[in-house]
Amino acid sequence: MPTRIPNLNEDQRAAIERLIRIAQGHTGQSCRVANFLLAWWNARECGGFDLTDLWNLDRSIADDLLTVVALLTRRPSYPDTLGYGRQFEALIQAWRPTLGETTEPIQQEN
Repeated sequence: MPTRIPNLNEDQRAAIERLIRIAQGHTGQSCRVANFLLAWWNARECGGFDLTDLWNLDRSIADDLLTVVALLTRRPSYPDTLGYGRQFEALIQAWRPTLGETTEPIQQEN
């Protein structure tokens, strides 16, 4: 994982990296976190995130998701632009293997 990402504070960086570690697991919470992260990457191809999944996450994990949401409201960025492209590509392979290497973040016009 990146050691220092520009324009991310320590709490934001730590939250993203904890979520990536959780998504690399094989639990129900791992699946929900992976869904959230992959919706950030490319919701159209990877699927969206069901907000009711927050009910089934430990409070600390839900807090990390909310930290990322707050970050995205202030700094619209895709994970690869923050230095997490490889980690997200690995999540795609683990959770959406049929998508392969064709999935990229969707760059939308504001």
